[in-house]
Amino acid sequence: MFHITLISTYDLGHQPFGLASPAAWLEAAGAEVTCVDISVRPFQSQTVQSANLIAFYLPMHTATRLAVPLIQRVQRINREAHLCAYGLYAPVNERYLRELGVQTILGGEFEQGLVDLVAALRGGQPMPSFPSVSLHRQQFQRPSRHNLSPLTAYAHLDTSSGKRVVGYTEATRGCKHLCRHCPIVPVYNGRFRIIQPEVVLADVRQQVAAGAQHITFGDPDFLNGPGHALPLVQALHDEFPNLTYDVTIKIEHLQKHADALPLLRDTGCAFVVSAVEAVDDRILAILDKGHSRADFIQVARQMRQIGLPLTPTFVTFTPWTTVQGYIDSLALLAELELVEAISPIQYAIRLLIPEGSRLLKLDAVRDLVAPFDQAALVYPWQHPDPAVDALYETVFKLVKASQSAGESRQTQFNRIWQAALALLPEAEQASWAARQPVLTHLARAVPTLSEDWY
Repeated sequence: MFHITLISTYDLGHQPFGLASPAAWLEAAGAEVTCVDISVRPFQSQTVQSANLIAFYLPMHTATRLAVPLIQRVQRINREAHLCAYGLYAPVNERYLRELGVQTILGGEFEQGLVDLVAALRGGQPMPSFPSVSLHRQQFQRPSRHNLSPLTAYAHLDTSSGKRVVGYTEATRGCKHLCRHCPIVPVYNGRFRIIQPEVVLADVRQQVAAGAQHITFGDPDFLNGPGHALPLVQALHDEFPNLTYDVTIKIEHLQKHADALPLLRDTGCAFVVSAVEAVDDRILAILDKGHSRADFIQVARQMRQIGLPLTPTFVTFTPWTTVQGYIDSLALLAELELVEAISPIQYAIRLLIPEGSRLLKLDAVRDLVAPFDQAALVYPWQHPDPAVDALYETVFKLVKASQSAGESRQTQFNRIWQAALALLPEAEQASWAARQPVLTHLARAVPTLSEDWY
């Protein structure tokens, strides 16, 4: 029997689709698969001791950084195993991962690549050259979740009526858009791939049987293919009328497909995440987000009107952020009554510039960044105004302390507002008095995933 260990280090509090999906393919190919998710269970050396192939799932920056010491540890435990890294952050960090001893890199659509790798290793033939990125269309299989931790070990949904067990699936991968800061772009380059509807429904079905009451769709943009997505949630609602779900959709698509929003609401969508990133038009243009401040305001008001909660996310600290602009963004979010919808960590997100970022095509960015930092897996940068970097440090510490103390989102928002205001000269502080947010504890609560990132 050929033994494979698939390892996930972190996936935003979800039961990892990136383990469950390839596990199904590999089991169908006759391999014995062990899935290890160290975000919920401590790593145990016996899980890799007899493995012929050890593959690390790297869907994001944090997961990749956490994987580095584990790759080194695994090599000491099992020197004979073939090491593979797969997922979004594997190909963009290929050079560094190979230096660590990783032998095969698979990005994009990785399931077939893993099956082909196993066939090559089993055959004992010279190792073929695998492309680091494959975008071949695949016929997916129902993910295999039987040897993963139960859904109750992962993030739950907090609602006004109590906690709900959360499952996770994907209906598409990749994205049609080319936002400059997005880590998806270097791999998919404006393309996306669908997961067949019957596979998605089968995956949700098995998670509902395992206790899921809410499903997070992990698609980078759920409306990249509305003809695929909308019939899917209608079928889901027809079969499970009490099941709720959340999706991620660009502001641009929320405008373009505004007629679809009532359908989302009526089929159980609890909230829509949207990577707004900034409310400054200059920053939005640099990031090539495809929407403006006015577009965001229009969407926020429209969604409030139809009763579909919007949960914006942001890259609040960039090389182009100003203290005044930061305060302006806080004031706008309060005016739009979005404070309860935003996890306070979003006020302290600093722009990451990883290997392969389209931001590096801009002369202004290349002139700004320091050489690539392998330990941090980013191109470091400092803000031209030290006050902005000082504000970032202050806000980050405030959020961490406030969350540890269990303070409300409104209380945390007020602390951040005061900290930002304190960095301005007194004359400027006075000019902001007219926009001092007035928050009320009667504000409507929005369903929230318990993972801090949200």
